[in-house]
Amino acid sequence: MSERYDADVAIIGAGPAGTAAAAHLGQLGIDRVVLVDRHDFPRHKTCGSGISPRGIDVLKELGVWEAVSAESYRINALRLVTPGGRESFQSAGDALEAVICQRRTLDHLLLKRALEGGTTFLPYFHADHLIEANGRVRGFVARDGREVRARYTMVAGGTHCTVGVSNRPRKMIQAIMGWWRGVDFRPHTVEMIFDRMIAPYYGWLFPESDEVVNIGITYEDPEGAPRHKARDLFQAFLDKHYGDRLQGGEQIGRWKGHPIAYSYRIDNVTSPGRIVIGESALLTHPATAEGIYQGMRSGMLGAEAVKATMLDGEDEAKAFARYEQRIKRAFLLSFWGGALFRKVVKTPALDWLVAASEQPIVASVSAKLMALM
Repeated sequence: MSERYDADVAIIGAGPAGTAAAAHLGQLGIDRVVLVDRHDFPRHKTCGSGISPRGIDVLKELGVWEAVSAESYRINALRLVTPGGRESFQSAGDALEAVICQRRTLDHLLLKRALEGGTTFLPYFHADHLIEANGRVRGFVARDGREVRARYTMVAGGTHCTVGVSNRPRKMIQAIMGWWRGVDFRPHTVEMIFDRMIAPYYGWLFPESDEVVNIGITYEDPEGAPRHKARDLFQAFLDKHYGDRLQGGEQIGRWKGHPIAYSYRIDNVTSPGRIVIGESALLTHPATAEGIYQGMRSGMLGAEAVKATMLDGEDEAKAFARYEQRIKRAFLLSFWGGALFRKVVKTPALDWLVAASEQPIVASVSAKLMALM
């Protein structure tokens, strides 16, 4: 007979969205939580690994910031290169603007926080299909037959997840990246390179430590056009922007790529007994491809919706509708701003902005606009 687990809340996926949801459920007094993932932890995850100021705020709310901070590389400056080749450098001095924390570390620390709150973790669990009865989701089943039955199910399986998500129209961003040791870089500085070969997206250099850097690009395959040859495109970008600096460096491992799904709409993220969070809900920024902050915040908001109906006695339909409203308020304006920014990158406007940023008031305004994105 297959194993069966019973819970108040069951969660598919132990990335930032799923682990944040589980950790916050513990904070809210719900500890009969089962969290599943296809892998055990710690595990490697291909990602730029940047955590924005809003992401740092979420980590503080979850009570895990001190642990993450100790394992992160601090960022307080930005080097930006425009499509026209203009260069801008902005420093926040001693202020902390962001951190780089490898997903292997971040996700494991969030999982530990969830476990401390009472969550049960099931690794090597490949969710296959939902359990539904009388029009309500009541858990899910693994490919090997194991079952998790729950009053509420949260779906946080990421881009490739097909279990528990609606067949919504989605757009795709592609990313490819590599790691190098011994490459010259400015300490505590993120580099963002906007180049026409990958417009409207960008390439980056993220230092992960005093010795190792992550360099990558995001790009999209135009609809109806042949797919880009990712390795050729990345090599051309490296040769143009980092060729000299990489000559003295040592590549660590192989290049890795992954797709990122996004949408300008937020809908179909709930049904009776089911809440979708993170990238499974297409909550990824369309201009920056950031998803860590959106995943964690949506996980917390989803947990609060479950708590409202489970512990506070609120009508489930109202609590779930409010969840959808809250994630729209949290993300949609930024997503629409991202859509505008994608258009701006294809014009000389970014070059003009950088040229004007020598004026302190313009630099301040542009920095705030970038932060809001």
